[in-house]
Amino acid sequence: MKISQRAQSVDPFFAMEFGKRAAALEAQGHQVIKLSLGEPDFGPPPAVLEAARAAIDGGALPYTAALGTPALRAAIAKFYLDQHGVTITPNRIIVTAGASAALLLVTAALVDPGDEVIVGDPSYPCNRQFLSSFGAQVNLVATDAASRFQLDAASVRANWTSATRGLMIATPSNPTGTSVPPGELRAICDWAREHGAWRLVDEIYLNLGDHDANGQPPQTVLAFDDDAIVINSFSKYFGMTGWRLGWAVVPEALVPTMERLAQNYYICASNLSQQAALACFMPESLAVCEARRVEFARRRDIVLAGLAGIGLPVPVPPDGAFYVYFDVAGTGLTAWEFCERVLDEAHVALTPGKDFGHAGADRYVRLSYAASAEHLNEAIRRLGAFMDRLAQ
Repeated sequence: MKISQRAQSVDPFFAMEFGKRAAALEAQGHQVIKLSLGEPDFGPPPAVLEAARAAIDGGALPYTAALGTPALRAAIAKFYLDQHGVTITPNRIIVTAGASAALLLVTAALVDPGDEVIVGDPSYPCNRQFLSSFGAQVNLVATDAASRFQLDAASVRANWTSATRGLMIATPSNPTGTSVPPGELRAICDWAREHGAWRLVDEIYLNLGDHDANGQPPQTVLAFDDDAIVINSFSKYFGMTGWRLGWAVVPEALVPTMERLAQNYYICASNLSQQAALACFMPESLAVCEARRVEFARRRDIVLAGLAGIGLPVPVPPDGAFYVYFDVAGTGLTAWEFCERVLDEAHVALTPGKDFGHAGADRYVRLSYAASAEHLNEAIRRLGAFMDRLAQ
């Protein structure tokens, strides 16, 4: 059987690979602390589970409209108004089978072979794999601690070419947990718009970002760039990873194309998940999610203090998501070697920077603090013991 060049060009997702190795160690009887995957340990709010049970008890769960149920699209629109002060018509909201399906639709709608798309390095690997699969030339632009491991207006302008058709930014970012300052994001979007390019902004972790001094959540790009395309998900803030439900906000003109593609690619998102997700926007569910956001901040403090105490620096403290990107250059090991040895010797699963691009790939390691405080404290203890052995 001949495998397509498209499939052969897709690299493994190394976070998943280290997850498989961790599972093998667990099968041998070892207790492995898994800090390699970005999966909240809370699960969805209780009201979501109750809504799912009610939907199942209701009997048939037929296909929904390809763009999602009207009720859920309206609820998402209201969420933008209540949380971010942005008015969006429900018609612009496309409910998808996870944020990955939203990215699939957007990429299929916008990318032609040979189109150049600017993406920051490091960044979430699956995003650029979608772009490449549709023939895009992904221009990975190296970033560093000085720019918070994010694209800035200067780097976008410096790397712009006549073939550039769009750019993709994730804020807050996976793997670094860092955000693009709103003023910088506005400047980037202004430049791209002036040059006729689309702007795709991954805001999956937006509502897990730190609030400002007035208690306000981070600003969505839609507050100043109404034609930007936004990807979001129920997986992270709402804890619904396995429910595979996400959404996109697109310009009105793109809606018919998105609908046609959704009808052909996967028909619709899960009816059950959509009915359950309506309960995410109940006041009691939002209160649960906010309490969990605060808990993630507490866990971040545990990890930052712990890593500093054992000599593993974090060049840019995260301000959102649930990741830290720490530097292992001082250990004398590459990031890959560090992750392999920590898994084998300390039974802590982490993800090497190789997963996220080329810039600093041998130097940086991602840690997900989506695990419990108890597991995080134990992981720091094990990492400290490993560092002591390494020093000796």
